[in-house]
Amino acid sequence: MIETHTVDLTEIRAREPHRIGEAWAARTHRPLLGQDGRLLIVAADHPARGALGVRTDALAMASRGDLLGRLATALSRPGVDGVLGTPDILDDLLLMGALEGKLVFGSMNRGGLQGAAFEFDDRFTGYSAAEIAARGLDGGKMLTRICLTDPGTVATLEASAHAVTELASRRLVAMVEPFLSVRDGGRVKNLLDAESTIKSIHIASGLGASSAYTWLKLPVVEDLARVMEATTMPTLLLGGDPQGDPQDTYASWGKALELGPVRGLVVGRALLFPPNGDVAAAVDIAAELVHGIQAR
Repeated sequence: MIETHTVDLTEIRAREPHRIGEAWAARTHRPLLGQDGRLLIVAADHPARGALGVRTDALAMASRGDLLGRLATALSRPGVDGVLGTPDILDDLLLMGALEGKLVFGSMNRGGLQGAAFEFDDRFTGYSAAEIAARGLDGGKMLTRICLTDPGTVATLEASAHAVTELASRRLVAMVEPFLSVRDGGRVKNLLDAESTIKSIHIASGLGASSAYTWLKLPVVEDLARVMEATTMPTLLLGGDPQGDPQDTYASWGKALELGPVRGLVVGRALLFPPNGDVAAAVDIAAELVHGIQAR
């Protein structure tokens, strides 16, 4: 584990902010895929959308030091390929030395704040394709929620399409996370049935002027085998924030990883905040499911 207190992040940011740019330029890289063609990515972009809760704790991710420590532990485990995050978190992890030899995906749209009246008009307030390329990141991720009764959806679709095109032109992964969604009692609810997921896949697949570098990030839903017949695009499955027995969650991941287009997992809260608090153990289980790697 890399302890956050070994690096005074605030002091560096205050006195030597140029070190962030220099560290991005000097960072060691790796190929996108290894021999088995699978990926395990840790997600850490929830806080920038105001989504700090895990299960029943509404402020579980409120402490940046605690979150960084959990992320550093996860990234240090064998079989973890990289991280998905916003610039603030990724810059901290970079200064901590946690991103060396890892894949890094930048979260692009965080403007659809959790609970906001404009949540579906999910503006791109994070990374741009140009900045992702300039920093040597491996791709960009965009949340693309589609509500047929909210006019804000069309702006999100247009921005996502532009991002897909711009990333593809730079030969960088465009990780699209689509949902058909509705407002239910004032809250946004993603529709997680097979039919809705299939429709969201087809909408997401048509975004942008090129699909050459498009990957999908999809939830684990019922009848997933039929759902995955809707695409030929490489797909990473979303770990989500499971509410039940973690063993049931791991079993569902293992079964899903057997499907053709599925190339791995993107998991945040389920690994960073497991019910028993043991981040390393949770990550090791996921790594064994994805890569067949057992912890050293």
